[in-house]
Amino acid sequence: MYGMVNRAIEDMVVSGYGQETWERVKEKAGFEDEVFVSTEAYPDELTYALVGAASSILKTPPADVLEAFGVYWVVKTAQEGYGDMMAAGGKTLGEFLENLPNFHSRVSMIFPHLSPPRFYCSDIKPNSIHMHYQSHRDGLAPFVVGLLKGLGQRFSTPMTVEQIASKSAGADHDEFIVRW
Repeated sequence: MYGMVNRAIEDMVVSGYGQETWERVKEKAGFEDEVFVSTEAYPDELTYALVGAASSILKTPPADVLEAFGVYWVVKTAQEGYGDMMAAGGKTLGEFLENLPNFHSRVSMIFPHLSPPRFYCSDIKPNSIHMHYQSHRDGLAPFVVGLLKGLGQRFSTPMTVEQIASKSAGADHDEFIVRW
């Protein structure tokens, strides 16, 4: 994953728990560099190690760390780094979700070596949508739940997310119902 992902994990930990806690997370994950270079690719295993270390140190299940990170990514990181693209994605939660499959196409123009997940929508209704998530990376469904909840916050729209299919339970991809 690109360094900007790991940097966002760092920012989330530091803003919520302080620099000393981040140093402990880095040490436990085995990361010795001082900073992450946003445009540099890092092994996925490092990102998973950072989440695992944060989980251990914060005494929080990894799924909860990933979900909190998903919310943080939308509310803080994506808004700061991709504000114009976020604004172009839609004026309402429903509109943005319908346009989400195109978002990574636009981001791929900035990061040509990006290996993004694939999102697509089905069963689109006025107050709900089925969001499908496909990725070669395993275990990130809680992050997607956080992303979706973060979008609810971004649009000041009360919403719920229910996972109805799970790759980890044998489905070929993860599927969520988002209701608002």
